[in-house]
Amino acid sequence: MLEEGVKVPRALASGPSCFIPAKEMLIEGPNQDILIESFLSLGRVDHLTTIMALHPSYLSCFLKTQHALFELDGPLPRDWRHYISVLAAARHHCSYMVQQHSAAFLEAGGEENWLGGLEHAPAKLRSLQTLNKLLAHRPWLITQQHIQELVCAGAEPRWSLAELIHAVILMANTHSLCSFAWGCGLNPEPDHVGGYTFHPPSPSHIPRSTHSPAHEDGRQELVDGAVEVEVLMKRMVELQEQEEECTQEEMVTRFERERSESIPTAVVRGAPPELVLCLVEEPEFRYEDFAPRGEQSPHIMRAQDYSWEDHGFSLVQRLLPDMGQFLDEEFQVVSNLTYHRMAMHEGVDTYTLRKALWNYIHCLYGIRYDDYDYGSVNVLLERSLKVFVKTVACHPEQTTARIYHAFWRHFRHSEKVHANLIVMEARLQAALLYTLRAITYYMR
Repeated sequence: MLEEGVKVPRALASGPSCFIPAKEMLIEGPNQDILIESFLSLGRVDHLTTIMALHPSYLSCFLKTQHALFELDGPLPRDWRHYISVLAAARHHCSYMVQQHSAAFLEAGGEENWLGGLEHAPAKLRSLQTLNKLLAHRPWLITQQHIQELVCAGAEPRWSLAELIHAVILMANTHSLCSFAWGCGLNPEPDHVGGYTFHPPSPSHIPRSTHSPAHEDGRQELVDGAVEVEVLMKRMVELQEQEEECTQEEMVTRFERERSESIPTAVVRGAPPELVLCLVEEPEFRYEDFAPRGEQSPHIMRAQDYSWEDHGFSLVQRLLPDMGQFLDEEFQVVSNLTYHRMAMHEGVDTYTLRKALWNYIHCLYGIRYDDYDYGSVNVLLERSLKVFVKTVACHPEQTTARIYHAFWRHFRHSEKVHANLIVMEARLQAALLYTLRAITYYMR
């Protein structure tokens, strides 16, 4: 029994997401087993896991990767792993991920004052800040010089290559999870700052957390959903049947047109909460378009010159045994994930749409596939979808309810979560490719 006068906190949010109705996620079936497994290993089922459970086969391999990154033996101590992830989440003002990893950092025996500001952390961890900043916002700028400054004999404090690859994967993993957290509108956990209140509920006061993507007013225009989906399906079939061969020059032109297209993202939010800001160096450093019009742009990374399959995978396996295998399984599962349905239609081959999404995200990061016709991206991805994808992949902290609801208006929420998984994994792979290429050049 509680004694009178003791205040009892009440969760502010109803459900894991402020974009997706809670009833959409409480579906019986294969996702129940994976949620039970998650509860038994973590002692709770957090909002992130609940939303990912809409895709059980993906969640299963995701949990294995997270376990390997944070729990299995490796070159970095457990408290450092979580602190590196805290610093990575702070770059995207993602207080959800900051608070998750802060709690795990303290549980692993981390020193609480490190969370009060970067200046309290060891110099070795502070030396990651440039790499963290570039990985989060402009990974194509990472060079072998950045690697050399951290691992060469004269570096003080010096990172081993094994330690560095572990740290890089932790940072890139967290940055991409921030994209997922913002893209799915994750509500704070009930024990997070901004996740609870001591005020009783009242009809006149509907609390809104400043730590989650904001709700926005505005009614969606009613459109004929069936027609929208039919048009997209027709385009997919036409692309699959298309026999026209493009010249290499035309393929390059279509890629250039796609990457230099002006896709606006939402207005910048207000200042992030203090628990995030005190951990960010150079907060004004953000994503900039890979190819600003009329300016000198960086060199394109051709997938044929440096790819995950032919180069990145083996390097990770060599420096951090088994981690390449875990990451590869994630990439494979998300690339092949399909339920052969689209909106109200069953028996649909969605390969061309999934491929267009993945390649568009890599295009935003300056990666080109010589054998892919980027004209397909324009045919299959409507502008509202491009706005959502670019925001979530490049400026996740600017994601709003409006841009979430504006694309694929007649698709299931689980299909939008599927799109978020593709954004997350494509972004993760792109960031890793640039860093692994820099490490490869350093090792030559």
